[in-house]
Amino acid sequence: MATSATRAIESLAAEIGENVYIDVAKWHLYLSDAHLHTVLAERLYPMLTSNSLNEGDVLKLLQSIPVKLGGGKREVPLADLLPMQCQVNLMDLLEEFQRKL
Repeated sequence: MATSATRAIESLAAEIGENVYIDVAKWHLYLSDAHLHTVLAERLYPMLTSNSLNEGDVLKLLQSIPVKLGGGKREVPLADLLPMQCQVNLMDLLEEFQRKL
């Protein structure tokens, strides 16, 4: 069971990492390159398995993940770095992933 959950989280992380990016000065840094995809997948997975996926909770989660900038001089919530289209894409991706579970 734990192995299948681990595989599912890795699969979810890969999907997130390839499709969701943060935008800094119109530069797109995909979450896999920013090493944020796995932590996000690990926190989102319980929502998917408990059928408690909703946009408000996902946005709260995105707000709770700090992203260090400038070598740690400043922290910004992940939600503030994702363009609106990436938030929409993330929700679509999560809903599709949940259907496949």
